[in-house]
Amino acid sequence: TGPRAVGKTSVARIIAHEVNGLPYSEDTHLDIIEIDAASNRRIDDIRDLREKVHIAPVSAKFKVYIIDEVHMLTSESFNALLKTLEEPPEHVIFILATTEVHKVPATIVSRAQRYHFRPATPADIVRHLTELAAKEGIKCDTEALELVAEHAAGSFRDSVSLLDQLSGLSEKITS
Repeated sequence: TGPRAVGKTSVARIIAHEVNGLPYSEDTHLDIIEIDAASNRRIDDIRDLREKVHIAPVSAKFKVYIIDEVHMLTSESFNALLKTLEEPPEHVIFILATTEVHKVPATIVSRAQRYHFRPATPADIVRHLTELAAKEGIKCDTEALELVAEHAAGSFRDSVSLLDQLSGLSEKITS
């Protein structure tokens, strides 16, 4: 759980690779299934998932289902998912990610380990951007990076995107 752009889905992907002993990459893996609950929220989508969880992993130890924005599921979908979450097949791991945990039924939350992600501090973002700028040969002053960190509102992803946009506008980023 946590606000947008704090790394929930990225960490879910890393965990999925780690539990399977796979090197992390952005490439898709047949046994790591990412589901966007905002667009796959109907009961038929969850019924389909319930049927597929019983199929053994293709090449990994575990089949990992990452359900992003899980709070978007309908009440009926949550009810359909509940039994599978209570007694998943041994080869299945579910990772649920949400920005709005208060919309997830207590019956679901009580069957999960919960980790709350917090926004990064401005100092951490500036440190990260300083390292990134050095690696990429982007010239910028600390004050400019502090402004970028402020506008990123705790999001590493947004801060990197802002730095990338600014680097295309000038040879040196200044405040």
